[in-house]
Amino acid sequence: MAEQTASAFEPGRHLTKVGGSDYLEVKWRLVWLRQQHPAAEIETEMVSETGQLAIFRARITLPDGGSATGWGSEGPDDFRDYIEKAETKAIGRALAALGFGTQFCPDFEFGASAGRVVDAPVDFASTKGRRLAAVASGEQERRAGVADAGQAATPRQLKFISAIGREAGLADAELDAEAQRLYGRPYAGLGRRDASAFIEQLQARRGTADLAS
Repeated sequence: MAEQTASAFEPGRHLTKVGGSDYLEVKWRLVWLRQQHPAAEIETEMVSETGQLAIFRARITLPDGGSATGWGSEGPDDFRDYIEKAETKAIGRALAALGFGTQFCPDFEFGASAGRVVDAPVDFASTKGRRLAAVASGEQERRAGVADAGQAATPRQLKFISAIGREAGLADAELDAEAQRLYGRPYAGLGRRDASAFIEQLQARRGTADLAS
């Protein structure tokens, strides 16, 4: 009987449209998790908060031993309650790494296209103007032939790389060596596109290690 109850969750009934794609909010992924694994453990930690950027780490451990770590970062320029959003984002990414809504999580591909989705509940109506402006700006850049790779990595990206590196036990020198191997320059000298790719690569490596542990 317990197995029947656990398999009753239907994600398709709780999808919302974001940028034309199906999206499963974190709250529903949590419902799904608790129906499947009521005893699952969720741990969150605020790794860094500077007033301009909050970085959270979330770790979810299943009763059968499976686990995954998710990272989330947000700043006040994006959300007034950016600390809460960063925590929710980290939980959502950890859930997606365990298979809860992965196919309905466009933000799991780091560096989503214009009008990006953060992995947290968002008041889409209140941010509509900003999202439309971002899309328009992105279109103007594409028409002008502006290459994102030519823009320097943002301070936020560099802080995120450093935080993930510390969690993975990598010193700055080791991060530099890895970035040099992949992109031909230290991570502080990466462009925005390469920085996004480097973050994704580090997150994937960390997630694989968690699942194997």
